[in-house]
Amino acid sequence: MDGIDKITSRINADVDQEIAEIQAQTAAEAAQIAAEYDQRCTQETEEILSRGRKTAEEREERLASVAQLEARKLILAAKQEVLEEAFRKALEDLLSLPEQEYVELLAKLITKASQSGSEQVIFSQKDRPRYGKAAVTRANELLGERGHLTLAVETRPIGGGFILSDGDVEVNGTFETLVRMQRREMDAAVAKVLFHEGA
Repeated sequence: MDGIDKITSRINADVDQEIAEIQAQTAAEAAQIAAEYDQRCTQETEEILSRGRKTAEEREERLASVAQLEARKLILAAKQEVLEEAFRKALEDLLSLPEQEYVELLAKLITKASQSGSEQVIFSQKDRPRYGKAAVTRANELLGERGHLTLAVETRPIGGGFILSDGDVEVNGTFETLVRMQRREMDAAVAKVLFHEGA
């Protein structure tokens, strides 16, 4: 029996050793697999965070760009509004000049616009009785021998200024038109003064 016990004991020892080796090998493989997955998990986490940061940065840049564009639009709209108000105020100032200055301004503008010196001068219903005769008389004086302008009987629905009529040809000298034409030429200069641009 001693032989069987020895054989059994040896078999048990060999089995225990094999079990221990298999367990050690399994533990080593499990540790290696865990380390690989841990490394892959860390790598994927970094990639996900990196993509997330990049996406967030791109979105922030887009939003900042949109916000800057909107701000520029609002500033431009505000500047346009201020320019509009400046030219509206200029028109109001023209219309509220003292009588002598108003007549002199009309006469000079009529003289400048006159081609033949014999046109009819049309005013607004408000200006005709107040300034018409004086402005036409002064314009004829300024034109000298060429001055044969006449005050038209008809009136037009204009704010201020005049219309010169020579048959089918009319020259628009209304203040609204003159201010609008000046605005095209002077917008940049007025903006420079109002907003200190380019200084």
